[in-house]
Amino acid sequence: MSQGYAKITDLPAVIPVFPLDGALLLPHGNLPLNIFEPRYLNMIDDALAGERLIGMVQTVAGGSRERPALAAVGCAGRITAYSETGDGRYLITLTGIARFRIARELLVASPYRQVTPDFTDFAADLSPPVDDDGFDRMPFLSALKSYLDHRGMEIDWSTAQEAPSEALVNSLAMALPFEAVEKQALLEAPSVIDRRAALMTLMQIDAVQDDDDPPALQ
Repeated sequence: MSQGYAKITDLPAVIPVFPLDGALLLPHGNLPLNIFEPRYLNMIDDALAGERLIGMVQTVAGGSRERPALAAVGCAGRITAYSETGDGRYLITLTGIARFRIARELLVASPYRQVTPDFTDFAADLSPPVDDDGFDRMPFLSALKSYLDHRGMEIDWSTAQEAPSEALVNSLAMALPFEAVEKQALLEAPSVIDRRAALMTLMQIDAVQDDDDPPALQ
């Protein structure tokens, strides 16, 4: 059970959404956010006074600069950490609860956008993380090392070697600097096993690309 939600009918029928390209939230993952725009400060205030849930979504082509079109699938997260800074910003952490499809966007008076989420396809996200006993970690870590070497990046290898498989896959999917379309593909992967396969493919492709090659997914 995730954050007290036993079934999808426990989740709210309307949630605010935060469109932010490149910011990926996955079930059971933790996403820190620095909130400073007035409309999103308002959103956090309202969320804290209610269900504490926010839907993270990316944008797609279409719409306007002020109101871009939203990707069909996002992930609802619960505010699990909150603090204010001296200059009026909010520092929050969202913990991923479940993915959703946007059933419809509502016409609302609030400065932030709100949608009716459909969690039906993602009920399994509410289940506790289950470690994958069939996870062959060494090839995965080899692909990760090649990717990081190509990018000139470092990680804590002891954590990567010991972390449960779902936590490792989801944290890397959220943290590594993939293109927005690639992040969306990782979000929409049906299962953690599918996400791990997609992540490994992305890392392998990136490791052999020239820096000016086009993104791996279109």
